[in-house]
Formats: sequence, C-alpha cells, structure tokens
Amino acid sequence: MPKPQNLNLNSSDNNHRLSDDVISPLEETHYVLEDQVGFILRGVSQRHLSLFSRLIPDLTPTQFSALSKLCQLGQASQNELGRLTAMDAATIKGVVDRLKLRELISSEPLSSDLRRLILKPTSAGRQLYNEVVMAAHAVTKETLEPLSDKEKEVFLDLLKKLT
Repeated sequence: MPKPQNLNLNSSDNNHRLSDDVISPLEETHYVLEDQVGFILRGVSQRHLSLFSRLIPDLTPTQFSALSKLCQLGQASQNELGRLTAMDAATIKGVVDRLKLRELISSEPLSSDLRRLILKPTSAGRQLYNEVVMAAHAVTKETLEPLSDKEKEVFLDLLKKLT
C-alpha cells in the first residue's frame, strides 16, 4: 500500500504529532500514543508515585491509603477497607497482610460473626500515620504544583467525574 502524500509531521513539534491541518485517510486509524488518556494518566501517576516514594519511603501508596482510612475510621472490615480505598480483594489482602506483618494494624474476629475480621490501627500504626500525614499533603501539593489554583480545582473535579 503506498504512503499517503498528505501525511505531514509538524517538524517544530517535539512530540512528532500530526499537524492540525492534515487530513488523511489514516485519520480514523492513526493512533498517537502520547495523546491517549491512558498514556497521559500513566505519566502523571508515575510522577506522583515518584514524589510519594521520595517523601514517604516507609509506606507504599496503597499501604498509606489503608492505614490512613483505618486511622480515620478507627476500624473496618477488610472488605469495607478495600471498597473505601478502591482496592480489589486480592490487593487489599496483600496490603493488610504487609501492614499486619509490620504491626501497623491488628485484626480480630467480629464477635457477632467470627468469620469476619475487624482491622484496627495499632499505636505504632497511628504514630507512623501521624509522622507522614504532612508529607502526604506535600505529595499532593507537589503533584499539582504545575497547575494554577483554578486548574487544580477543575482537574480534581474532572478526575472525580471519571471515577
């Protein structure tokens, strides 16, 4: 198949994207990875995770989320904690197991249903949470730092709308 003659790359564009004035039969099938929502979100996520690991080296983001929510609530079942932190059953189980191993949370059977475990932060867990909570605020602040205050508000509102 011959190459289309009207496929022009904008040479001043460092991202090598097609210029806006190009009309091509490939338009419907041309896929620019760097323009795709998943690619962009992944880049933002990688930047955020890098900031997180630099500012909070003692916990993973999922561990912090679970510990934070337990410190906020006081206690929760593993299932409830998974729902509240947007983690599937396998992920929350692994997170809980690692937090329990580090003695940051404890579990005990629910008196009315011994099959269900209730999770609670330990004093060590609360102490660690209190030590890193300001750093967690800094992660958010640094992640959003390139945006104006209005852009931050709109960006967060749009992300919430997508979830």
